[in-house]
Amino acid sequence: MCGIVGAVANNNVVPVLLDGLLHLEYRGYDSAGLVVTCNGLQRLRTTGRVTELQKLAHEKNTHGFAGIAHTRWATHGAPSERNAHPHFSGMPDSSVRIAVVHNGIIENHEVMRKRLQAEGYEFVSDTDTEVIAHLIAFNLKHTDDLLTAVCTSIDELQGAYAIAVMEEARPERIVVARNGAPLLLGLGESGNYAASDASALLKATRNMIYLEEGDVAELTRDGYRIVNCLQGNSVREVKRTVHESNLSTEAIELGPYTHYMQKEIFEQPSAVANTLEMVFNAQSISPNLFGSEAEKVFFQTKSILILACGTSYHAGLVARYWLETVAGLPCNVEIASEYRYRNPIADPHTLVVGISQSGETADTLAALNYAKKLGHRYSLAICNVPESALIRQTDLRFLTRAGPEIGVASTKAFTTQLASLLLLTVTLAKMRHKLSAQDEQQMIMTLRHLPMALQHALQVEPQVRIWAESFAQKRHALFLGRGVHYPIAMEGALKLKEISYIHAEAYAAGELKHGPLALVDDEMPVVAIAPNDQLLGKLKSNLQEVHARGGELYVFADADSQIAQSENEHVIRLSEHAGLLSPILHTIPLQLLAYHVALVKGTDVDKPRNLAKAVTVE
Repeated sequence: MCGIVGAVANNNVVPVLLDGLLHLEYRGYDSAGLVVTCNGLQRLRTTGRVTELQKLAHEKNTHGFAGIAHTRWATHGAPSERNAHPHFSGMPDSSVRIAVVHNGIIENHEVMRKRLQAEGYEFVSDTDTEVIAHLIAFNLKHTDDLLTAVCTSIDELQGAYAIAVMEEARPERIVVARNGAPLLLGLGESGNYAASDASALLKATRNMIYLEEGDVAELTRDGYRIVNCLQGNSVREVKRTVHESNLSTEAIELGPYTHYMQKEIFEQPSAVANTLEMVFNAQSISPNLFGSEAEKVFFQTKSILILACGTSYHAGLVARYWLETVAGLPCNVEIASEYRYRNPIADPHTLVVGISQSGETADTLAALNYAKKLGHRYSLAICNVPESALIRQTDLRFLTRAGPEIGVASTKAFTTQLASLLLLTVTLAKMRHKLSAQDEQQMIMTLRHLPMALQHALQVEPQVRIWAESFAQKRHALFLGRGVHYPIAMEGALKLKEISYIHAEAYAAGELKHGPLALVDDEMPVVAIAPNDQLLGKLKSNLQEVHARGGELYVFADADSQIAQSENEHVIRLSEHAGLLSPILHTIPLQLLAYHVALVKGTDVDKPRNLAKAVTVE
């Protein structure tokens, strides 16, 4: 959600800024802009895509040795050029002094706006960001050090943010700050950089410093310094570890695929294989997969609380079935944005599991901190980003190793989360003596087979492509599932509406007759997940209810489900029933359906309207 790139170098930084923004497009945005120092601050802003900003920079021959750039996802103020970042500050009768780009939300911006207006500052946008620019300009009256002015300013701000700041009077440096939104530094031979994500800087450097909460950093061409000025603390210089990013440039390039979503769907066998690599090479399953303290924590665990949002929440719902059935542990799954405003009862013997692809999801982080304050003792992160806030804030952790996921609609992050949660289930079942040695060996074999099973599931794509032609003409759709496949139906409905803009709802199939059946007619396609499990007979009865109302069925069935195809019942068969792995495999055709329907409709598959990849605001 929004993206920041900053650079101070010995050469023209505009190509670095623009390339960085292109690699941050996946975060979601509606406008883009940059500012560089060249005989003052030169600013370019545009609505639409980064390619428009590239054209503008080329037309105006924009260049400079220091600059900051931004992609904006609108929160305060409509998408427009005047609301696009960077924002400037200066008294009405003076030259511009400050330029700012900002991710996040300033919660006390209205109070600060009135105060700064009283000081004579003129606001020309609807954004909360402009408050930051004016506040820093105001505080620069009392110091000649930009870093000190930024520290003073953020002490007055409430909310979550990552910012990058430039001063016209001292164009050889930029200052960045982080509080609740991701930000990192890149250290290069010819300059130094900052960005929201490592992928934005790979062409410039692989040496990264991940800033921590309250960190403020000053970057020059030749060096950097970092201080920490958390609210209420005195400013102090700090050292942060330099990491070498192992992210390959190939991993973030599109390659032979048409869209990143398509690429990431087909990367799932390898992503799951990478996630489970330690199990493939082991003779037994060890709790140490989740951290050195995991065995102690798991022995004390009497129940599970899962906190997540969106697709990760659906993964948690699947895990609830597994944890209760296989491990015999009570499990509660909460939408993080709702949990953080409830007054639930805490149990110190409950393991809190936070799930997030980015590890920077604001609601999930806030819910996790809230759970700790309530008295939950132990926490576990399941996440795809090793240096994320979620990983740093939990006692135990498991990295999904899906690799970078660029498409806004999550695919491989979801299946790797499911694989991780299944591994957690098996580990807890073993420790609770719910899993015999023979069953453990069988489960290891099953997990080893999962990448191949996913590869087979991808082979239904030609059949799904045919379905998409007629499906794309519909305006609404129902998705049905029972038991552990109900959350998979929810995920299928989410994918379809995210990228094709077809309204889709998921229901537990047994609830069909309690309301949704009123919607069923020949214009309402009904997608059903039909594994050959203990609920198949019940599901077939539900499908008959659709038949009787003239509905059209699209059924993803196991090869041995014995569901016959007919004029109004289209069937795609996967493999024979895969047991615990079934929900993971049935995810694949639902992703393919959403993707190919979106292709037919001509929507922006990788960057659907109004959505962002990393939701770092409430």
